[in-house]
Amino acid sequence: MRRFVESGTGSSRKAELAAALHRLRSTLARLKAELELAEMDARAPSTKDLMRDVSEALDLLGAAESAAFDFAIVVVLDDDARLAELTARGLRRLGYEAESGRDWRSRRDHEVIVFDLGLAQSLPADQRSALRSARPIVVTGATDPASRALAASLNASDFLVKPVDLQELAAAIDRNIAIERI
Repeated sequence: MRRFVESGTGSSRKAELAAALHRLRSTLARLKAELELAEMDARAPSTKDLMRDVSEALDLLGAAESAAFDFAIVVVLDDDARLAELTARGLRRLGYEAESGRDWRSRRDHEVIVFDLGLAQSLPADQRSALRSARPIVVTGATDPASRALAASLNASDFLVKPVDLQELAAAIDRNIAIERI
């Protein structure tokens, strides 16, 4: 089960899908060429380069899937990588496409951001601005008024206190998706 987001026009989705698939094909072709060259030269490509290409290909595949199937992806960002991954796993069991991490990156279309408030202090101004436009779901262990004010300044769509109940988080994600449809 995937959580779908209502889409725009069919023709723009087809163009978006075609572009995403073209970028994916190009990245995979580059990866294949690097492996073939390494095999011919009897040298191994660096793991770092291969991982970069594979990560890029997976990102592009996600963009293609998003364009084709129009589903929401949940990105769980927490300063505790283990907790972020446990949360993402729980969300995957509930049917969401979910990934975890510690570092902010540019938000892609149809992504819902679950953001640990403890990460806010380390974000530069441009990333804070991008986070505000994402309307994140803020999770935190702090319940003081200053934390609530910080979440409000980040334009949080929801404010949840840790430990977060997965059903409560799922409801917040669904509300966030519904807002995106408007």
